[in-house]
Amino acid sequence: MLTTLLASLGLSNDPSLVHVDWCPSRLIERSLERHEGTLTSTGSLAVLTGAYTGRAPKNRFIVDTPDVHDRIAWGAVNAPMRPELFDVLLRNVAAYLSGRDVYVTRGIAGASRAHARKFAVVAERASQALFARQMLVRPDEGERAAYGDPDFVVLAAPGLTVDPATGEAGDRACVAINLQRRVIVVAGTGYSGEIKKSIFSTMNYLLPVEDDVLPMHCSSNMDPATGETAVFFGLSGTGKTTLSADPQRLLIGDDEHGWAREGVFNIEGGCYAKCIDLSPEREPDIFGAIRFGSLSENVALDPVSRVADYADRTYTENTRCAYPIDHIPNALVRGTGGVPSVVIFLTADAFGVLPPLSRLDEYGAMYHFMTGFTSKVAGTEQGIVEPQPTFSALFGEPFMPLDPLTYATMLSERIEAGHTRCYLVNTGWTGGGYGTGHRISIADTRALVRAALSGDVEKVAFRRDERFGLDVPTSCPGVDASILDPRGTWASPEAYDEAADRLAVMFRENFARRYPDAPEAVRDAGPRAPREA
Repeated sequence: MLTTLLASLGLSNDPSLVHVDWCPSRLIERSLERHEGTLTSTGSLAVLTGAYTGRAPKNRFIVDTPDVHDRIAWGAVNAPMRPELFDVLLRNVAAYLSGRDVYVTRGIAGASRAHARKFAVVAERASQALFARQMLVRPDEGERAAYGDPDFVVLAAPGLTVDPATGEAGDRACVAINLQRRVIVVAGTGYSGEIKKSIFSTMNYLLPVEDDVLPMHCSSNMDPATGETAVFFGLSGTGKTTLSADPQRLLIGDDEHGWAREGVFNIEGGCYAKCIDLSPEREPDIFGAIRFGSLSENVALDPVSRVADYADRTYTENTRCAYPIDHIPNALVRGTGGVPSVVIFLTADAFGVLPPLSRLDEYGAMYHFMTGFTSKVAGTEQGIVEPQPTFSALFGEPFMPLDPLTYATMLSERIEAGHTRCYLVNTGWTGGGYGTGHRISIADTRALVRAALSGDVEKVAFRRDERFGLDVPTSCPGVDASILDPRGTWASPEAYDEAADRLAVMFRENFARRYPDAPEAVRDAGPRAPREA
């Protein structure tokens, strides 16, 4: 059946070269035989991904077919590819993979089978097949026996260099999603995150359009005693993985979820954690998950002991490890939870002006969901010498094919139906901006988050921050009340006002530029310009 499917895509492979659903041990053995990687001291398969150590957003495309043309929010993020160019790309990839060993992983995207899709990943490398096996939801024996044809096929050909003469198909790499033909091509890059995010992007189109499910770039966990479920949105560096991996709660998933009418479900079956500066003290669960069966990418190893040096940035700052979610001790392996009672938006404000915890109404939630604010600091990218705001719609704009307002409206409907409480949590700076103040302690942030999750914070008085349109608690159990008012933590209140006004203007200008047609109630839920404060 799979040979026939591959043939329909143009691949010509002898059945003896098509290796289906190999277990991790066989895939690791084959990877070592083919010199794709080495084993670390903890048993993780360590590989180098080559020229690409992260996503290549300028080389990513959605095929512009008539059935999706009017739905996709086309632009720099969702760049179109002509169908005839995709056909050329597919022929080239099929010709390249034909006659080679290929490793086929049949997995599922979506722990809720009512909203799941079957993805078959056809990989040139056994190590990428291992990645797909650990990151997708793994079918049980019955599901594998009844698997049939997949809903989508992913062709991963990292060894193929894309011809720049094809123009819009990238330079040396190309990721192309054809929603009509139900085929994804990942060519010219060994960075496995492209496989993960192309599947996520596909689900982010299918779930709203076909299932009335809100896809979310977020983590999620659950109270084991009550079943109360929470979701955490946040861009890189805001603490999404750290705060959701709470030893007092069960981890549903760390990155990709769907919010259906009946509750939340993990789209994945594994985790793809950043490893830079990882330590057993800071992230014991993730540190312990990097063992046999996991795949480490671009992590520097001692050549003799093969001990990983997670502080080493030789290959990239974006070092990664993929592992099945059951490598985390307190994981909820079934991957499903109830309707969220709490939504938390995380931001790392390097300007040092946002409160560490604020309450949002449904319009405020829509505003901050569509805004997706955090800030970059000096040293994170070349040329940055002072804090710079970063706005990524939906806290995952590169993976959202539809208009942001579509997803934001779905979120608002679910918040209202579920009576869900929403909070903005600043994990950034206090007492001044980056370089003057200091990072809010993880202990204080955890205490604030736990008070939000339990509802204890709702038992205290709130004050209104008119400049930012936020309701701020005046006290919180286990937290020094002085940190709750950021203006009071600055040595100069006037300097705080100046910095806060600057950030408020940045919010306003970004929202006005991106969403000129947003509902008035949503626009008014955000920060005010200084003259309006």
